[in-house]
Amino acid sequence: MSDEIKNLNNETAAQTAPKATDATAAPAKPAAASAAAAKPAARPAAPAAPAKPAVNELKPRRVEADKLHEEMKRLHDEGMDFLLNLVGVDREDDGLAVVYQVENTTTGKSDCVECVVTDRENPQIPSVTDLWDIAHTYEREAYDFYGIVFTNHPDMRRLFMREDWVGFPFRKDDKTEENNPLRMTNEPLADVTTEYHLNEDGTVTPVEHTIFDKDDYVVNIGPQHPSTHGVLHFRVALEGERIRKIDPVLGYIHRGVEKISESMTYPQTLALTDRLDYLGAMQNRHALCMCIEQAMGVEVSDRVQVIRTIMDELQRIDSHILFFSCLCQDMGATTAFLYGFRDREKLLDIFEETCGGRLILNYNTIGGVMADLHPNFVKRVKEFIPYMRKNIQEYHDIFTGNVIFQNRAKGVGVLTKEQVISFGCTGGTGRASGWHNDLRKLHPYAAYDRVKFNEVVRTEGDSFARYMIRLDEILESLSIIEQLIDNIPEGNYREKMKPIIKLPAGKFYSEVEGSRGRFGVYIESKGDKSPYRLHYRSTGLPLVAVMDTACRNHMIADLITIGGTVDYVVPDVDR
Repeated sequence: MSDEIKNLNNETAAQTAPKATDATAAPAKPAAASAAAAKPAARPAAPAAPAKPAVNELKPRRVEADKLHEEMKRLHDEGMDFLLNLVGVDREDDGLAVVYQVENTTTGKSDCVECVVTDRENPQIPSVTDLWDIAHTYEREAYDFYGIVFTNHPDMRRLFMREDWVGFPFRKDDKTEENNPLRMTNEPLADVTTEYHLNEDGTVTPVEHTIFDKDDYVVNIGPQHPSTHGVLHFRVALEGERIRKIDPVLGYIHRGVEKISESMTYPQTLALTDRLDYLGAMQNRHALCMCIEQAMGVEVSDRVQVIRTIMDELQRIDSHILFFSCLCQDMGATTAFLYGFRDREKLLDIFEETCGGRLILNYNTIGGVMADLHPNFVKRVKEFIPYMRKNIQEYHDIFTGNVIFQNRAKGVGVLTKEQVISFGCTGGTGRASGWHNDLRKLHPYAAYDRVKFNEVVRTEGDSFARYMIRLDEILESLSIIEQLIDNIPEGNYREKMKPIIKLPAGKFYSEVEGSRGRFGVYIESKGDKSPYRLHYRSTGLPLVAVMDTACRNHMIADLITIGGTVDYVVPDVDR
């Protein structure tokens, strides 16, 4: 370890010295040549060529608030049926902004719109909840952090912060510590919410709504409950044992990752991504590194692209094995649970040899990866591929065909294709309902354009389909790795970067196909060494948002299997 630190220190020292534009340092010039170079040029130098726009740069169209809903409805009616992202930004003197990213799931075309309001005391933007279901959640997040009120939104409560929180913590001028001393009291949970109804004359009228009906019997599941797979709280209204409504209460482990990143340098932000979806740590960090690299115009070596692809797929297998194990445990199949942990242990050993960690991997870095592959890596991965293929059949033998499991999974928690698109449920949950949304196929990155694999899609949309998608995807990931493991190119595992990394001014977005769906990174830069705004497009937030729709009219026991097959990870939701 000391040798590695010494090498990194030497490399940093080398980067601070003058160097040539290519990978190899240029030899020092003779003194005479240096003196000649110091003389004034005989004629002015040609102007530098304008910098090429980054491949991931966003150019949002500005739409005024009074025209926003009309424009968004036009986009929706023209086929932009997927609200990919909604990002709030405090532009200080320029106002408060909301950036919308929408996509046509049929053609793959996308558009980006932004709306800016200058009234910081009473910022109002029309809601688009009547167009996309996920807007209910995304708009509450923007209200929680920036205080932007979305008129006609039926539930303008906070999403992550306490209901008695004072101020809006993502605003640049917010005095969070001064206004919010440490509270030792329990958080009050609201039973009433407010809709700010926009009247025809342009005035806004607050209208109160109750969250539950007077006769609802409400049961609390979580925040400390093993079946929620994390610190997550569901308030569940029941009629007998049937679910009438679910109100998710989020934010128990909200750490302000995005806000913290605004005071960090770009390399420092990398450490936080592994703490989001810890079962997609490799992919999360890949997305952030790729966003920074593309914004800077940095091209990583073919070796890095292949290594990143292999590592992403190993991470996907790791996640899906744990999905299988935890679902089995939730349903009382302890034997199958232990089989999954037995197999996952082999993957963690492979990660540990090369990355130094088993869960928090810290492997990708700006310009490449932190260390080259361990000498045993190829051998151990090649041994794992046939081993895991054989054991997938074992999983099916001991659990998939179980009559009790099939009765509790088939026809339960059905989501239609239209619903998963409207809620933005990408990944296996979306593909189980017939939505072809695999980013590795739609917009190949890294080395995915060099391999052949099938996008696993089913149409039933139930818990059993979501379960089968994950097991079938393990086989596809093994196939991808098998095609690459003997063809890892030679070359640098990390490009030399400047000691201080600055992105050009602009808005940038990159995404990868994570273990649970499309994980995206939005960066707004002012040209400094820290991001002005860094937002993560969570894969898990839409999955929690869809739980109410998926569970309605099912038995309360079905909430366990539906939540398990939807497969959210709470730290990714809360961020």
